[in-house]
Amino acid sequence: MALVWAGVDCGKAHHHCVVVGDDGRRLLSRRVANGESELLALIAEVTALADSVTWAVDLPDGGAALLIGLLIGRGQELAYLPGRAVHRAAGTYRGEGKTDARDAAVIADQARMRRDLAPLRPGDEITTELKILTARRGDLVADRTRVINRLRGLLTSIFPALDRALENLTLTGPLTLLTGYQTPAAIRAAGPAGIEAWLRDRNVRNAGKIASAAAGAAAAQHAVLPGEQLTASIIATQAQEVMTLNQQIKDTEQLIEGRFHQHPLAAVIDSLPGIGTLLGAEFLAATGGDMSFFATPDRLAAFAGLAPAPWDSGRIRGNLHRPKRYHRGLNHVFYYSALISIRTCPQSRQFYDRKRAEGKKHTQAVLALARRRVNVLWALTRDNRTYQAAPPQPAAA
Repeated sequence: MALVWAGVDCGKAHHHCVVVGDDGRRLLSRRVANGESELLALIAEVTALADSVTWAVDLPDGGAALLIGLLIGRGQELAYLPGRAVHRAAGTYRGEGKTDARDAAVIADQARMRRDLAPLRPGDEITTELKILTARRGDLVADRTRVINRLRGLLTSIFPALDRALENLTLTGPLTLLTGYQTPAAIRAAGPAGIEAWLRDRNVRNAGKIASAAAGAAAAQHAVLPGEQLTASIIATQAQEVMTLNQQIKDTEQLIEGRFHQHPLAAVIDSLPGIGTLLGAEFLAATGGDMSFFATPDRLAAFAGLAPAPWDSGRIRGNLHRPKRYHRGLNHVFYYSALISIRTCPQSRQFYDRKRAEGKKHTQAVLALARRRVNVLWALTRDNRTYQAAPPQPAAA
């Protein structure tokens, strides 16, 4: 049976495909537009070259989504080689130039020689939507953080006392205040009672507390700084922008919750203490909920970056470090769910306290708990059963 390997360097408008045989010789090299008819023609031409074709791409989604969908729909074997791995492997080939054709040839040749490439699996509709929604929420949270940082910088430049008084600028109350009052003079002119009434008219909680904090800050500053009025108007605009982002984040979280509870494994994942809806949705987006892809919990732990890799050299033995290749989002799921479970789950708290008693630092104990939770969640999803807490064991004297 003839075997060939097709490597595709993916782009937004065009892809470049190189096909190599079992001896590494190029059989085809072609640039193709990222369109359905062009890609179907390429697939037909490549599959006509041999009885079996293994495809490899350097993008798991984005511009490569159409090609991936067409290949999976036609039952083609498809592997994923990250762009970082392509860059490193390219240094072992002759020549220092970089072209799409060369990158595609490197991808094809690596797929021919390596056996550790992760296969790309078709995701179901719910997990695909969760992946899109969780990425959207991450972008919105990052945008909110960026705007808040700029807002605090501007507020500190004209009214640092108010910046200290308003500790959390993700809350509606402080943001509403900044949409109407940004300078010491404006706050003193309105007075605590006027500001409190103004906030109550806008259904702000703890209006009296916020008004009192703002009045105290205004009493501590009487200087008028250059550019104060223009800065104040920008602060009001950015405060409104943060409020808009808050609403968009809330709406996105509601969509995530609705999609998450439609998944068959939602009840299983949510039963593990500390996971919740958002972290559970991120878990499904990262893994697809299919534990058959991870034959053992050790593989899932390695994928999440919770299985240390050896770093021995010479006389040094037993030196471990965090792997460089792992899924950052999945690592976030297990680490933060472990932090939450320490406060909410007696069994997790007992495990954490035992690790601290063994001399581990806080972060090390949390990582050990996260690693243990990988085993638990892997078994629960494999068996499709909910978590049942065992009674905590008494600590040894």
